[in-house]
Amino acid sequence: MSNRIVLRAGEALVAGGPPNTAAEPEVIIGELDGPVGTALATLTGDQVVGHSRVFALLNTDIMVRPVTLCVSKVSVTESKYTSILMGTVQFAIANGVLDAVRAGYIPKEKANDLGIICSVWLSPGVIEAETVDHKALFDIQRKGMTEAIRKAMTNEPSIDWLLENQDKIIHKYYQMGLDGKI
Repeated sequence: MSNRIVLRAGEALVAGGPPNTAAEPEVIIGELDGPVGTALATLTGDQVVGHSRVFALLNTDIMVRPVTLCVSKVSVTESKYTSILMGTVQFAIANGVLDAVRAGYIPKEKANDLGIICSVWLSPGVIEAETVDHKALFDIQRKGMTEAIRKAMTNEPSIDWLLENQDKIIHKYYQMGLDGKI
């Protein structure tokens, strides 16, 4: 059996904090000499207006390992949004990656061989908000990133769980549509 991590996918939703602090990262994790590495290099070099791709940094000039590329799910057009996304959220994602290594979800010995692509969601409501709880935003985004990595690396949810629970789960926004709320 190979120790290669070709491609793993995971997501997490962490909510329940103050307004505009929910996190919903989606991650792709894999070896840099495989499809994830190719995708990471391509995304880095193929910037798109409104959806800049940046490495997860602890601070300017301090990139985390595994190399992690943050891609915004929301079009970035406002400087306030950019500052929060490329500040508090980017910092939280970087810390979440290191938390995942520390917890053993990502093998430490593979930290230089793996890449992570993270689709990042930051509520557009932060643009209009008079105040943003940056500590809560940081904590929730950090937890979301660690959880998305954990789920990717442990293949959760399992196919057995999904098959067993498929008919018990209703998508929140589908139900809101059924209820005439959207």
